[in-house]
Amino acid sequence: MGKPLTVPREAVSDEGKDPLADKPSQLILDALSRAAAEPAGVPLFGGKTTPGLFPATAPSRLAALHCKEENYLRVLRTEQRGKSAVELCTITERGMALLLNQLNPRQVLENLVRALDERHTQSAALVTAAQQTQASIEAMRTTVEKALQALVEASPVNGQSPHGNGAPPAWQDDVLAFLNQWQAQHPMADCALPEVYQHAQRSGSYLSIGEFHDGLRQLHERAAIYLHPWTGPLYDIPQPALALMAGHELAYYVSIRK
Repeated sequence: MGKPLTVPREAVSDEGKDPLADKPSQLILDALSRAAAEPAGVPLFGGKTTPGLFPATAPSRLAALHCKEENYLRVLRTEQRGKSAVELCTITERGMALLLNQLNPRQVLENLVRALDERHTQSAALVTAAQQTQASIEAMRTTVEKALQALVEASPVNGQSPHGNGAPPAWQDDVLAFLNQWQAQHPMADCALPEVYQHAQRSGSYLSIGEFHDGLRQLHERAAIYLHPWTGPLYDIPQPALALMAGHELAYYVSIRK
């Protein structure tokens, strides 16, 4: 065993009795052991729900004062919790030397290994929870994509087409002319499909969304237009029924090929 712990003079009562004479060493050694296992900092005093290095008792306050004055513990930071300022402390090199001197180094090592195992278990639980959350997000994303694809493929129409199953090819020429004009006015932007669809509807021919999509695919295959994907969150797509499934991408913009 090492030298006995010293007590500051101001901690001794008027009668000369050392107020830390009963179990000051055990209080301090327990606190230093906990501080050694928590290098990120532990509250100096415990609360109702938060454990600390010392219980909130009079002898413990004297022991805590002794540790700070003897540089066994140092304050990392102070946090405001409600109306109270809480000091978060860690062990110093002097405190670790005292701990190893007063206790069997093997016991200190075992305590540290036990704390490390507990942190590893907590870390593994957090990783598992994060993986489960990510899997849930991916499942939700897949569900949304499938629902959106079903909505796009359903292509709701505004009634029966008077032209039967095929729309007159004239609207495609109108769309190409419109896109030429659009690109001249907006050289740095692509045109959204809803705006193209509105123009196609104004061309004088009835056009369902399904026919509109089929016509755009034909223009794309003829290398007359480019189809550009939507890159934001799927739930942010305005007028999602007009989005076009092109291969593995969800197209929402179009531009003319020169």
